[in-house]
Amino acid sequence: MEKLTIEFSSEPVIEPKRGCDWADTMVLNPALFLDDDGRTIHMLFRATGPWPKKNLKGISDPYPIFLGYAKSDDLGESFQADFSRPALAPALEYDKDKMFIVNTVGEKVMNFANGCVEDPRIFEVEGKTYLTVASRLFPPGPYWERDARRDNLPDWIFDDDSAVGQCARRNDTVTVMYELNKNALITGNYENAFAYVCPLTDGALTDNRDVFFFPKRFKIQGKEQLLMLHRPDNPSKFEGVCDVTTPSIMLAAAENFTDFATSKATNKLLATSVFDWEEERIGASFPPMDLGDGRWLVSYHGKQLPDYGYTQSFMILKEQENDFPKIIHRVSERLIFAKQKWELPDKFPCPCIFTTGAVVVDDTLIMGYGAADQKIGIAKVSLSELIAYIECFDEKGVKVK
Repeated sequence: MEKLTIEFSSEPVIEPKRGCDWADTMVLNPALFLDDDGRTIHMLFRATGPWPKKNLKGISDPYPIFLGYAKSDDLGESFQADFSRPALAPALEYDKDKMFIVNTVGEKVMNFANGCVEDPRIFEVEGKTYLTVASRLFPPGPYWERDARRDNLPDWIFDDDSAVGQCARRNDTVTVMYELNKNALITGNYENAFAYVCPLTDGALTDNRDVFFFPKRFKIQGKEQLLMLHRPDNPSKFEGVCDVTTPSIMLAAAENFTDFATSKATNKLLATSVFDWEEERIGASFPPMDLGDGRWLVSYHGKQLPDYGYTQSFMILKEQENDFPKIIHRVSERLIFAKQKWELPDKFPCPCIFTTGAVVVDDTLIMGYGAADQKIGIAKVSLSELIAYIECFDEKGVKVK
């Protein structure tokens, strides 16, 4: 197969909303799911704007990150966004005694999503719907201009040597999971749409994001276990990974969600940077899709500056008996990247196309993507043609067909 045709929005389907304080600077990186009718597409998108009321140190205004809701009745050609209020907002507390939340089992726990909720992914596991977000304890400043993660940190963190204090001083991302009530979300009952489950990554260990699950358990090391994809900033922090220090894709297996941020989870490196367009990092993009026969479609992104920025490609995994799945096909080409004028860098210098959600209608894979960290577009491709194209490459990315 010589060529794959992917169609892209000729213009953004959602843009920042001038005058909307929580979404006037960026809208990007949407998660998608289908309505029960199999045609209506629902979206959660990442958004931000300056928040001077929470400027703690006078260094820069914080930019807390929110999630907004939108839907499409025409298979992603257009979306109607609710800019009246965020669907999910960070608490934005600076007093440690107020930085707690009640989880799904009634426990009062540290709210790691206190500062921002970034890059939503929506997926099902064993019949329940979940949302994961990359979160920070405190809102960053204008991070696209410089490293402004620490501009609004409270003084108490510098005397706190606990795991929370260590995470707070770096203000790294911790991935948090919510149980998602889809009906509450789509009817505008946002207050009852999200139930805090737990953190999935250890903020005292390393920054970790691009985290989500396969929809079923896998038999690994003799036990039926949940299986998670994640992208640690420094994979060498995990047992068995000694020589990989660039952000890479890992798998993790554990029996319970609460085990993944602990030593109870078993971690294995799945893929690291190989090709020039992914030199700086790679991470999984939208949740894996079951292709049948023990095979799974995994979308992923690579980053390299200054030539490519963030671009997207695909791989196929195959289940293994009593072990983690392995890569059997990996495309060495970047298949999704910024081309159109509206997708190219404007305010923010890094070229960026970033997919975080996809649905399948008939044979069409419909993907939502953030462009230039400012706007949202939709890409469409025949799923069967995409799979056939991926199968032209072996597990190392060598084109064999």
